[in-house]
Amino acid sequence: MNYRGIAYVMGTLLVVTGVAMLAPAVVATIYGENDLAALLISAVVSCAIGLPLRLGFSHGNVLDTRDAIAIAAFGWIIISAVSTLPFILHGSIPSFTDAFFEMMSGYTTTGATILTDIEVVPHGLIFWRSETHLLGGMGFLTLTIIFLPHGVAGLRIFRAESSPGQVITRERFTARNRDAITYLWVIYLSLNLLQVILMCAGGMSLFDSLCHAFGTVSTSGYSPYNASIGHYQNAYFDWIIILFMFLGGVTFMLFYHAARREWKVIRINTEFRWYLGFLLFFCSAATWLLWTDGTYGFVDSLRYGTFQVVSLLTTTGFTTTDYELWPQAAQMLLVVVCFVGACAGSTTSGIKVVHYVVIWKFMVGAIKKIFFQPLAVLSVRINELPVDKGVVYLSICYFIVNVFMVLGGGLVMTLLDDMDAITAMSSVIAALMNIGPGFGDVGPSENYAFISDVGKWFLAWTMLVGRLEMFSALVIFYPSFWRQ
Repeated sequence: MNYRGIAYVMGTLLVVTGVAMLAPAVVATIYGENDLAALLISAVVSCAIGLPLRLGFSHGNVLDTRDAIAIAAFGWIIISAVSTLPFILHGSIPSFTDAFFEMMSGYTTTGATILTDIEVVPHGLIFWRSETHLLGGMGFLTLTIIFLPHGVAGLRIFRAESSPGQVITRERFTARNRDAITYLWVIYLSLNLLQVILMCAGGMSLFDSLCHAFGTVSTSGYSPYNASIGHYQNAYFDWIIILFMFLGGVTFMLFYHAARREWKVIRINTEFRWYLGFLLFFCSAATWLLWTDGTYGFVDSLRYGTFQVVSLLTTTGFTTTDYELWPQAAQMLLVVVCFVGACAGSTTSGIKVVHYVVIWKFMVGAIKKIFFQPLAVLSVRINELPVDKGVVYLSICYFIVNVFMVLGGGLVMTLLDDMDAITAMSSVIAALMNIGPGFGDVGPSENYAFISDVGKWFLAWTMLVGRLEMFSALVIFYPSFWRQ
């Protein structure tokens, strides 16, 4: 392995992390609270560790696939560990385990929290907490690539962090130069800015607008309030956030095509059509269940049902109400939604729509071939292009591994914390799919503070596995990965 090149990239990661802490330091200065020193010291420490690595090691000319995977897996762990410093130094989260859980949850866009009262945390630290969403939503490594020389093999790093679903759709930015990644971030930040403007126009403060925009476009879910979006009880805010959660779930390549007016490419996009179909079906079902049960009137059923479905399907995790008070059928619908996810190449996590498309088309084709047309040639097509058999098998394996991770993880959590089965399974689903709130004792009105330290470390690892879309995080456990 190219350890010098890895050290160079890690140093760059730490420098970027340190510089990023200056923004919440400005917020702390504006509000005049007691978190400024903690943020500045943390920024200095991060840069002090990172600069010698960046300056002392050459970037090298080659980073192979193993190097990129190691950077993707351990890079997230390192920045999460360093990012705990402001909370530990300030005392808001004195436990390293709790602080690491909070930061890993932030960077992986999970949105699960151990904070029992978010509103007592100083504004600078709240902003830093939300900023981890902004940085992690697009992928922290994609930002770092902008600051790397061309010879560091940014393409391999980008692929190690990217969704395997993009292999199927063949829609991805090529990170051969900084321009491609810069353009990706321009789109991302533009969506954030547009949401901030719209939220401010509705009367939300600039600080709250920024925090919620960071949590929406990145499909993450951290809010500066204990009641999440339900704090406002404002329909305008709900629908604006619904819109941008939806946009966060769209593959960013479609925004690129839209900017170029390539409407045909958008029209034939298979995953986007299925994504819209899933949303319309589940939102309609949730609205109908809430309305017919008498939980809300029709307008409120549409509003609350649509918000929660979009929030969970895009793995955002914002809440406007306690959905555990809903009818059992509506709650079961939300459980199903948690297993869907949005589009590959978006800021979302989860299984992703494209995997369901491939599996469904393969299953339908296999049934036709076995029972009706034995001479037919099985062909799965996405975006009017045939999908390689190996990619089909990858989708099937990816789905199966997710199911086993949920089942196995639920068993682990019951053994570690002696919790009930619903809470155990739900905590793993929420962590693996990077959703945040779940059901039971980790529901929308609860948090993860009660879980043991060992349980929190397991869930933090599960978040990372989910964010790196399984394979990049799991392959490091293969002994052959470390062999020369």
